[in-house]
Amino acid sequence: MTPQRQRVLDAVAGLGHATPEDVVAQVARDGGPALAPSTVYRALDALESLQIVGHTHLDHRAPSYHLADHADHIHLVCRNCGRVQECPKEYAEGFAGNVLAGSGFVADVTHMAIHGECGTCATR
Repeated sequence: MTPQRQRVLDAVAGLGHATPEDVVAQVARDGGPALAPSTVYRALDALESLQIVGHTHLDHRAPSYHLADHADHIHLVCRNCGRVQECPKEYAEGFAGNVLAGSGFVADVTHMAIHGECGTCATR
């Protein structure tokens, strides 16, 4: 693995769910040589194609990157306060199975986020 990709991977691992901009900022602070944002984006693409990192879309903006071995959950995103909760992927697999029954389509539920209201906002 190239040193640039390793730095990007380290940033993703340290940040958890991080946008590309978060990763660019973290790499700029890590004490290594400067990396152009385009280098970080290419490294993220390469790491994803190698199935080392994955991404999901928590909102309508940039994707959120995480380690591929951390893809055992889905995201519940509150549209009011922005809180992101993790939920076991098995809950979504049952939901997707019911929705897609008979179509032959197999869903990758780890790539999805469900938007709604968190428990705190729903009781307000």
